[in-house]
Amino acid sequence: MSHRYDFASDNTAPAMPEVVDAFMRFNTGFCASYGDDEVCEKAADLLRELLDADAAVRFVSSGTAANALSLAALAQPHEAVIAHEHAHIVTDEAGAPGFFGAGIGLITLPGPSGKIDPSGLAGTPQKPDKARLHSPDHVHVQPAAALSITNATEYGTVYSEAEVAAIAAPVKAAGRTLHLDGARLANAAAAGFDVKCLARLGFDVVVLGGTKVGSTPTEAIMFLNRGLERRLGARMKHAGQLVSKARFLAAPWIGMLETGAWTARAAHANAMAKRLADAMPFRVAHPVQANGVFVEMDDAAHERLRQAGWHTYRFIDGSVRFMCSWVTMPETVDEMVATLRAIA
Repeated sequence: MSHRYDFASDNTAPAMPEVVDAFMRFNTGFCASYGDDEVCEKAADLLRELLDADAAVRFVSSGTAANALSLAALAQPHEAVIAHEHAHIVTDEAGAPGFFGAGIGLITLPGPSGKIDPSGLAGTPQKPDKARLHSPDHVHVQPAAALSITNATEYGTVYSEAEVAAIAAPVKAAGRTLHLDGARLANAAAAGFDVKCLARLGFDVVVLGGTKVGSTPTEAIMFLNRGLERRLGARMKHAGQLVSKARFLAAPWIGMLETGAWTARAAHANAMAKRLADAMPFRVAHPVQANGVFVEMDDAAHERLRQAGWHTYRFIDGSVRFMCSWVTMPETVDEMVATLRAIA
C-alpha cells in the first residue's frame, strides 16, 4: 500500500515558493566560497535584524549538526549540558552532541509537555550524580556547563517569555551558558513568542530552523555570545560542516525573511494543527500551541489508520503525533478527520 505522509512530519513537505525563488535568484554568477560571500552576509544581516542581536551567523544543513556544533562551543569534554528528558538532543541525535563535543554529556530534567520544570535545576549534595546548577563539582561526574531548551517543544507547546526567563535567570546567575534549539522557532514566533527576547535574556547560541518550516535543508546558528567565534570556522571544518557553496544554505533565509514567509508559513501550519485538534475524535494529549497534535490512540486504532493509507509516528510518551506544515490544506485536515472518525 502507498502511504501518505502529509501528517507524518513537517520534514516531509516540499520547499515553499519563497525559498525556491530565492534559491534560483542567487544561482547565478560566481562568488566566494565557505560563507565569505554577499549572499551569506545578506542572510546573516536579516537574521541579526530578526533577533535584534549582534551575532555571528553560520549556516549548516541539519538541525543535528547545528545543535551539536553549538553545544560543543558551550561545554568542554568533561562537562555536560542540561536539557529536557525528551529534547531532540537527548532522544534523536544518536549521541551527536557528545561526538562533536569530544565527550560532553547530557543531564536530563522532566517537565510537562516538553517544558523544563525550573524547580529541577537545583542539585543536592546528597546526589552528586544528579548534579544541577548549584551542586558542588564532583570528580566522578560531568558538571553542568550549559542548559538547552527547545521552543516550540517536541510536544508542540510554546514557552512564553516569562517561562523562558524563569529558566534562564538562574542559569546565567550560576555562570552557565544558554542554548536554544529552535528547529520550530518559527512556529513559536507565529504563536506569539517574541524571538527578540532571547538576546535580552542572555542566550549564548540560538539555532533557527529552516527545514521544518518549509525550506530546503538549512539551519542557522546564531552565536549571540561573540566570544564563541574563536576558531569557529576551524570547528565547522573539523566537523565536516563548512560547506563550500554556502550561498545555497543562506539564500533560502533571504527568501523567507525578506517576505515574512518564515513566520507567515508557520502561522498557517499552526492554524491547521488547531483545526485538526478542534475536530479530533481522539483525546488530545498535550496543549496545541504550534503545529503538532498529539493524541491518545491504541495500537489497533493506529494500525487501522495505517491501513487507511496514512503514515504517522507513535511518539516518545506513547501518543501518536500529527504534524502540520506550510502546505497542509484545510481539505486535507478534513479528510484526515473523516478517516479518524471512521476509525474511532
